[in-house]
Amino acid sequence: MVDTVYNVLFVCTGNSARSILAEGLLNALGQGRFRAHSAGSHPKGEVHPLALTTLERLQFPTAGYRSKSWQEFAQPDAPRLDFVFTVCDAAAGEPCPVWPGQPVSAHWGVPDPASAEGADEFRRKVFLDAALILRRRIELLLSLPLAKLDALSLQRELRDIGTR
Repeated sequence: MVDTVYNVLFVCTGNSARSILAEGLLNALGQGRFRAHSAGSHPKGEVHPLALTTLERLQFPTAGYRSKSWQEFAQPDAPRLDFVFTVCDAAAGEPCPVWPGQPVSAHWGVPDPASAEGADEFRRKVFLDAALILRRRIELLLSLPLAKLDALSLQRELRDIGTR
């Protein structure tokens, strides 16, 4: 039985690749303990096809994703967020909305796979590399004893995860 379900928002500028990958990975790996969402400061309006191909390659669900604005999560009826992770440097430097619930936030920057140029096989590899970085960080998040950490320790742990 799951006691607490944590709401997590992954933020990137375009909300088409990295944040989508992170949303899919945490929803699957979190086994009901986490409800992941993603959004962008300037959403592209569509999910990058290679993000979905990568999730499928890793055997994770690929349905239901959409590119959306982070403003959706700053509304009064939005889910109360426990954590907000920026996954691109551009979004980390932008002034964020005020999130309901005063979530713990950290920067987990990952190179943008959508900007990769070259052969299809190379681009698929770049997306897979980004997904594997995010997966490792999410696994580290899942291993934390969240209920036992005070706010300062939790903030430090989450920031440290972003460097791994």
